[in-house]
Amino acid sequence: MTRIPGKVRIAAVADLHFGRAGPPLRTLFAEAIERSDVLALCGDLTDNGEPEEARALARALSGASIPTVGVLGNHDFQSGKQGEVSRILCDAGVHVLDGGSYEVYGVGFAGVKGFAGGFGRRALGPWGEDIIKLFVQEALNEALKLETALARLQTDHRVVLLHYSPIEGTVEGEPREIFPYLGSSRLEEPLTRYPVDAVFHGHAHHGTAEGHTRTGVPVYNVSLSLLQRLDQDVPPFRILELPAGSALPD
Repeated sequence: MTRIPGKVRIAAVADLHFGRAGPPLRTLFAEAIERSDVLALCGDLTDNGEPEEARALARALSGASIPTVGVLGNHDFQSGKQGEVSRILCDAGVHVLDGGSYEVYGVGFAGVKGFAGGFGRRALGPWGEDIIKLFVQEALNEALKLETALARLQTDHRVVLLHYSPIEGTVEGEPREIFPYLGSSRLEEPLTRYPVDAVFHGHAHHGTAEGHTRTGVPVYNVSLSLLQRLDQDVPPFRILELPAGSALPD
């Protein structure tokens, strides 16, 4: 599809679990590329975090003719080879963000994996055993990386890519007992301090497709299995259209 002047269309999807889904992803990618200007991948790109899975995914993406940007998810860390998975995807042209940023067509992307811990007043606090403090610190570290990435962007429009959810609203539909493992409201804090047009995440396969932060930023759960269930008559990715912008002056 030809680019529309003055518009940027972002196709976002998460939880590909490549190695389980396999070949059909070529069709998904082809449709996303046809309908969009940027492809955004929001974690759990592989099923077990194995380099062989990342190489197969890279081959499936080999025909991508549009910029591709993404973050890793918890499955991509499963084998302890996340660095190699990231390098393989980067070599294939994917801009893998881990506290970094990427700018294209006047839209800035900031991305981190994120982490767990729960939401609001029920969020886990850094009190008690050292292991609990370390768990909470990991969520704080991810939030700080996201804030740093957003501060670096000098574009008219900003989009955030996560794997874990920053709000409770888009994990609704999952068993309430696992809410604390699906995201952390600490990831929401940077979204209140910088202007953001939209947030994409995955991880909550049975969650809710749309929500918003307490300041009104739209948050989209783009888990592949969730999108497949919502409407089987449309391709399972979320299209977001933004005005094309330009880098802001220093």
